[in-house]
Amino acid sequence: MTVAAPPSAIAEVRDLRAAYLTEAYGVHRAVYALESINLTIRSGEILGIAGESGCGKTTLVKMLLGTVTPPLTVLGGSVHYYVDGRDIDLLALSDAERRALSWSVVSYIPQGSMHVLNPVRRVRDTFRDFLSAHRPQWADRAEDHVREYLRDLGLPETVLGAFPHQLSGGMRQRVTIALATILAPKLILADEPTTALDVVVQRGVIQLLDDIRQRTGSTLVLVTHDMGVHANLADRVAVVYAGHIVEQADTTTLFQHPRHPYTQYLIQSLPRLDDVAERTSIPGRPPTLDNPPPGCRFHPRCPYVMDVCRTTVPPLVDVGGGQRAACFLLTPEHAGG
Repeated sequence: MTVAAPPSAIAEVRDLRAAYLTEAYGVHRAVYALESINLTIRSGEILGIAGESGCGKTTLVKMLLGTVTPPLTVLGGSVHYYVDGRDIDLLALSDAERRALSWSVVSYIPQGSMHVLNPVRRVRDTFRDFLSAHRPQWADRAEDHVREYLRDLGLPETVLGAFPHQLSGGMRQRVTIALATILAPKLILADEPTTALDVVVQRGVIQLLDDIRQRTGSTLVLVTHDMGVHANLADRVAVVYAGHIVEQADTTTLFQHPRHPYTQYLIQSLPRLDDVAERTSIPGRPPTLDNPPPGCRFHPRCPYVMDVCRTTVPPLVDVGGGQRAACFLLTPEHAGG
């Protein structure tokens, strides 16, 4: 059955389930990283993916890229791109078909710039190799194109003659972003792009991402545990906990009226200049996903837990204004305990 694309969507995740399946010495182990993920990415927006480390954010990015390699295994569901009038079932593509989409349709900015930049080659050579592989028709003026693009982004051309280790962490990340976006991809997936950078440098990297998105009209999926980054950049935010999306809303609504207890804890943890009150951390710790708790996966840490939470997974329900949350406190039959 063909499902119509949502209006203005560039990508959609439908009922996605994924796990890391391993076997060692006859022992089988499954880590259930994603469960029943449904998510629509709208063209031109910045969608934030939030949550603690280990909650499934990076696995979701892998699914959006279509890079499903063992032990990661798709247990069900699909990922669709809606590009140039086509409905592309990403997980059904061959490796060659998926590579054809890389960098021009979808690009990836990883957590660490050294995962992208070759430490023994100058930045100029990395750009040249990249363009030779993906735009061989630019071979005669590849460096001119790179210099022009760096100028547009406000980056110094001198970085081209440097080795990666000669650049600061912030400049390496800016160069990585330039490399990932030089082909003007329609969808950019940024996985913790400000990790290990100080606050001032973070601001510059975030501004660069936003400038690129506005200049090219691309869509940005920003994955980070830093709620402050989401507050300043994202149009919408999806909150992930232990492999489940527990809340989605536009950024203003989410920060002003968080409905899921986990989201409330995340936002309460943010420091505020005019508030010297002690911050309350989330009690307990995230569950292990090879043996997750039954029912709502947040229930062992939730101060509002009810009996139904321990046995039944709460549905992601519409609570008005486009906001959705998965909590029995929000369902009429269970509200009030």
